Amino acid sequence: MSALAPPLSERNETALERSDRHLAELMQEVRVAQTGVQVLFGFLLIVPFNARFEDLGAGQRALYFATLAAACAAAMLLIAPSSHHRILFRCGDKEYIVRMANRYAIAGLACVALAMVGALLLVAEVILGSPAAGIAGAVASGAALWCWYVQPLRRRWALYRAAYPPGPPERLRTSAGR
Repeated sequence: MSALAPPLSERNETALERSDRHLAELMQEVRVAQTGVQVLFGFLLIVPFNARFEDLGAGQRALYFATLAAACAAAMLLIAPSSHHRILFRCGDKEYIVRMANRYAIAGLACVALAMVGALLLVAEVILGSPAAGIAGAVASGAALWCWYVQPLRRRWALYRAAYPPGPPERLRTSAGR
């Protein structure tokens, strides 16, 4: 348990109940992302069957395929926690499931961001042309990076700095001040 987590005495739950709660919270968060990525993936799967797909250049087709691959990876990574839970059901390994599901969710969200940016970039390329598409892609990339990773990581680092201030450990500070 890190110093950032609330003290265990503040919750009246066992370690197993805590793991159950963590898994339930994580699975609810993953459900939100899964729906969006599955819709995007489905949309991307039908694009090649559109008559205008033949008009795409080699670079646009490569971008399309990379976007499709990112959406596929996102769907796989976001569905993986459910598979782990089903396969490891009643094995008494819930803490492992929570740890792995968290990692899959973070990686899956990165792939969702790539797929969303790729889809926007492809549409902007077809509709607006290269310079505007580049700007749209850069803005979308920056927004996803900031909202999903940089901002929460900055907050996490600030919380760690507050919990673990620089300098000698507390026991050395108190004994030196006597």
